[in-house]
Amino acid sequence: MMDRRDLLKMIMATTGVAMVGGDAFGYEMKGQVPLSKTIFSSDDVILFNEVAEVILPRTSTPGAKDANVGLMALILANDCYTSKERDVLVQGLQSLNEQSQKDYGSPYLLLNTQQQTEFVTQLDVDAKTYNNKQDIYYLSVTPYDRNSNDDKPLPHYFTLIKQLTLFSFFTSKEGATKVLRYEATPGKYNGELEYKKGDRAWAT
Repeated sequence: MMDRRDLLKMIMATTGVAMVGGDAFGYEMKGQVPLSKTIFSSDDVILFNEVAEVILPRTSTPGAKDANVGLMALILANDCYTSKERDVLVQGLQSLNEQSQKDYGSPYLLLNTQQQTEFVTQLDVDAKTYNNKQDIYYLSVTPYDRNSNDDKPLPHYFTLIKQLTLFSFFTSKEGATKVLRYEATPGKYNGELEYKKGDRAWAT
C-alpha cells in the first residue's frame, strides 16, 4: 500500500532529504485553483513540467506531463512553502535556465531530449553534492518543517523540484491509478494477498 509514510520514505530515499513543506500532506486542492492566485506563471508550469518529465518520463505508463504535475507542484509550493523556501524555488527555476544557456547556449525548453536528460542528471548530482556540503540530510520519515525565521540551510533547488514532482505525481489520478494499483473500495483486510514479482505497488 502506498500510504503517507511509504510516500515519505520514497521521497526521502530518492532525494536524500525529508519532504520540505510538511503542510502539503494535509493540503486539499478543491477544484481548479487559479494560477493567478500564486506567485508563479504559466511559463513556470511549462518549465516545471518539462523538467519533471525527465524525472518521471512516460513509458508504458503515464509520465509527469500526463499528470500536469507542474501546476499542482507550484500551487503546493505557493501555499505550503515558507517564503524562504519559495524564494529558493523561484530563483532556482531562473537559475536552471541561466545554467542551461551557459552549458548549451539555449534555454532549457529549447534543448533536445538527450540534452535535457544530461542536464537534469547533472543537476541531480549537483544537488546531492550541495546538500552534503551543507550537511542537509534530515533523514526522517516526518516532513522537514520549518518557519520563516529558521536559519537552517535549505536544500538545493533541484531537490525541491524533485520532491514536488514525486509528491504531485503519485498523489495524482494518473499516478495513483495507472502507475500504482488503486482500488476505491478495498473491502476487508487481507494480510495474505497474493503478490507476484513485478506487480505494481498499491496506491490504496
